[in-house]
Order: sequence, then C-alpha cells, then structure tokens
Amino acid sequence: MKAVTAYIDTTALKNNVRQIRTKVPKAKLIAVVKANAYGHGLYPISSALTDEADAFAVSRISEALSLRTSGVTKPIVLLEGFYNDEDVEDISTYDLYTAVHDLEQVEAIERSNITKPIHVWLKIDVGMHRLGSHDPKEIQTIKERLERCPQVRKPLGLISHLSVADTPSEEQYNLEQIEFFYKIKESLNFTGTCCLANSAGIYRWPKSHTEWVRPGIIMYGISPFANLSGQDLGLTPVMTLKSSLIAIHKLKAGDKVGYGAAFVAREDTTLGIVAAGYGDGYPRTAPNGTPVLVNGRRVPTAGHVCMDMMFVDLGKDSQDKVGDEVVLWGKDLPVEQIAEACGTIPYELVCRIMPRVSVEFN
Repeated sequence: MKAVTAYIDTTALKNNVRQIRTKVPKAKLIAVVKANAYGHGLYPISSALTDEADAFAVSRISEALSLRTSGVTKPIVLLEGFYNDEDVEDISTYDLYTAVHDLEQVEAIERSNITKPIHVWLKIDVGMHRLGSHDPKEIQTIKERLERCPQVRKPLGLISHLSVADTPSEEQYNLEQIEFFYKIKESLNFTGTCCLANSAGIYRWPKSHTEWVRPGIIMYGISPFANLSGQDLGLTPVMTLKSSLIAIHKLKAGDKVGYGAAFVAREDTTLGIVAAGYGDGYPRTAPNGTPVLVNGRRVPTAGHVCMDMMFVDLGKDSQDKVGDEVVLWGKDLPVEQIAEACGTIPYELVCRIMPRVSVEFN
C-alpha cells in the first residue's frame, strides 16, 4: 500500500510532442521544462525528450545549469533572462541562450569579461506588461547596444509572450499582440530567429507561429483553455496522481466529518480515508464533492482536506477495502476538472506536487 505516488508516462509525453508538431510542422520546438518540468521532473522529462525537442526552456539559471551538468547538450533558453552580473559568465561557460529584457541586463553583459560571446534573444512586451519594453524607441536602443557589444553573438533573436492566447474571446487583443511583434521585427530589422507562440498560441493562433514555438503545459497533456481538457485537444495526461484508502468507517445520517465539521452525512454512508493531503500538494481548497476515483468509479470528497489525509464518501453500499487504489487525477480523471472544482488552474496543481511524493517513470 502506497501513500501518494505520481506516475509519469513518458510515452504519453513523446506522443503529445508528436501531436504538437502536427500543429506547427515548419517550426522548431522549445520544450518548456521550467518549475521542475511543471512538477513532472526536470531531468527525466528533458532526457525523455532528447530526440523529440529541438531545445529546452527554463526560468532560472539553476535549472539550466542542472540540465547542462546532467548531460543535456541541446540549446537551453533562460526565459526570464538572468538576475545577477555573475550569471553572465555561467551563461557563456555553459553555452546558454538568454532573454534580455532591459538595459540593466545589457549593462551587465557589457561589464562582463567573458571571451565566448553569448546567445541573446531580445524580449519585448507585446501586451503582457510583465517583462520587456513596449516602446519601439527603447527596444531599438537595447537592440543597438546589444549589436555593438562584442560579448553578444549576432544576429539577435526576438522573443515575447502572448498574454491572452488562452482566451479566444480576446481575438482583437491577440491579433494586436501578434501584429506588434511582427511590426517590431520588421521595422527594427531583426534578422535572427523569433519565438512567440506558447501552448495556447500553438493551438489557436497560427499567425503567432514563428521559427520557434514554446509548448509548455500541452506537452504534459493538459489544456491551456478553461473549457477544454487535454483529451479534447488530442493529448494524453502525462501525470497520474494516486494514493490509497487507509481506513474505512460507517457513518450515520447527521454524523459530522473533519475539521470544522465541514461535511455532514445526509444519510447512512461509508467514509473512506485517503493517504493524501495538502502536505502532498493536493489542494486544501477542494470543496465537498470534488471527484476522485476509487476502484474505477467517481466518488466525492467529504470535508476539509487535511495535511496528510482526506475524506471521501464511498456510499452506503461500498465494497471498497483498505489498501484500494485512489486516483486523485490523471488519465481517467483530468486534472483540469479538479482545478475547476478548486477555483484554480491545472498548472498550479501539477507544479506544487511536494517533495515527499514518490515519482515513478515509465
């Protein structure tokens, strides 16, 4: 009997990437593996994609160095760029690609003493208002200084991030962002490679498909769209999160369950105790009725999720036993449904799997 285990299906992962390629047959794929590969395991996922991806993308330099020192030889892109002057030397030494989104980063590169020039993609703001400039004059200034800088390889790349690609109703704003990207590319004569489309852009906005695209959540079989599951997009969930029943109790109508008596039995029923809680990453915000699978059937949660355990209403006629498997989300129970019940997004759920959870790859 196991507490909580995340089963990672690398065959599904590879099949998802092949499905993604059918959407962007002319583009190269940057597999986004930041945040521990969205909770799926940084190195194992990257290793599984050695022959499927053209490059990898992370947020932090520590993630990039972990991949490089583990033997990953393909290009690795720092999507947020770097935070400290000393990072520039590591970017050069380990042959990383870095986004540059402001003049402070340009100055850090200019101050560096590196002898091997670094790969740079200038990051602009097309509408997210998070990183990069939206001012063509400032973008031009950054571009010109980078082009004059001997520590930078030429030509420069151009990269940005769509803010509402996952919101099809925002058609006009999506098109404005895409058009601004191409306007900057053409008016400022960027001759290097470009990267714009994220997961949602790959599926919904063909005009955002440039030489490189960045699949993230869709690689893991999860939809970026609120009203669709990964299966709706022809994808297969890569992570299945499972636990076990560790206790079973008979309840009478009116019995109160858990902290704060958050569940009251309406009729006689059977209560199951599952060895999973928010200490494993399952959301405490899961309301009564959030589904789990017990012996292949959906049963509702009952009461507040505890740190190490949770309650499920197995029903009056339950034949379930201690030790039976419980699926918290996965191939037969999309994580998108759990996220919707909890008022969050599936990205958050898979990213916050805790270190004590066992992980098995197949």
